[in-house]
Amino acid sequence: MDADVFDQVRAAVRQLVREVVLPREEEIDRHDRVPEELRGAAADMGLFGYALPEEFGGLGVTMVEDVQLAFEFGYTTPAFRSLFGTNNGIAGQVIAKFGSDEQKKTYLPRLAAGELIGSFALTEAEAGSDPAGLRTSARRDGDGWVIAGGKRYITNAPIADLFVVFARSDPAAAGGRGISSFVVDASLPGVSVGPHDRKMGQSGAWTAEVFFDDVRVDGDALVGEEGRGYAKALTVLSRGRLHVAALCVGMAQRVLDESVAYAATAKQGGAPIGRFQLVQAMLADMHAELIAGRSMVLDVARRYDSGEDTSVGPSAAKLWCSEMVGRATDRAVQVHGGLGYLRTTPVERFYRDARLYRLYEGTSEVQKVIIGGSLLREAGMPR
Repeated sequence: MDADVFDQVRAAVRQLVREVVLPREEEIDRHDRVPEELRGAAADMGLFGYALPEEFGGLGVTMVEDVQLAFEFGYTTPAFRSLFGTNNGIAGQVIAKFGSDEQKKTYLPRLAAGELIGSFALTEAEAGSDPAGLRTSARRDGDGWVIAGGKRYITNAPIADLFVVFARSDPAAAGGRGISSFVVDASLPGVSVGPHDRKMGQSGAWTAEVFFDDVRVDGDALVGEEGRGYAKALTVLSRGRLHVAALCVGMAQRVLDESVAYAATAKQGGAPIGRFQLVQAMLADMHAELIAGRSMVLDVARRYDSGEDTSVGPSAAKLWCSEMVGRATDRAVQVHGGLGYLRTTPVERFYRDARLYRLYEGTSEVQKVIIGGSLLREAGMPR
């Protein structure tokens, strides 16, 4: 995208986030719902398709541009970004990267316009970080497939129009082998969604269980090559991890801003608490780690765009930034003291919201395994 055009897009996103979404954060948290007018505002701005190809109605941003927008999204409640996150990310990218021409023409323009909400259905009760536990099956039935099983913690499931479903099509294959991916219309007979989960944080970003009770799909629902679905999942998850790292940077910036403003005005013994050196030390730690996280994300994004590193770098960025924002929100609560423990204070909400970033799209422990294993393989250690 032309640099001037992107600067305009980023400025418009920042204005929307800070002037329209931010004043409604407490309402979203209290009611566990994003108002429809905010969904409409996001659609009008093209946010449901900013990372999808231009030829299908998206903006086609690069990874460097993607993370800069994520810095802005991360500044407010995660529920807002969650509305359109899977369309641009793990669900939409599977279709954009691996779908047939017909699948792209059918789904991508409507995903980009916000007419459809996509959902990524991989995780199961016994198959989170390890694909070996995946039990959802897909068996051939004439020219089509029959999908049976259940998924857990699926983002946007209660409002999804379509699911990108991962199912074991070869029961004899082990681990990630023999898993295929399918586009499944949410209105098909046999598809059902449980009540949305009550979570610690990230209210308004709905997750739920999804059940596939012998759901029959046509043969053209298969995305890409049969048995290669898990490889597709890893590809889009890697991009998603870098995006999550950038969201963490945005949140860390927000809680730092809140903490600096509070420390400069709140008084203890007649003087602003910012006069106390230990308060300054907490702000300094937050600021230094934030700079490191932002620089890391931008550097990894450049190497992702060039093709130099599309796996280890994103895992390292997600590991560092998700842990960093946890420390930032904890310090923010500490700076605010007793006020930071009250539900009406933004930093209390972000403290709860931040905890999920260390879990989804691969836990911190999984990122360490990816990074460490890759380094050792490069050194010649046998598998």
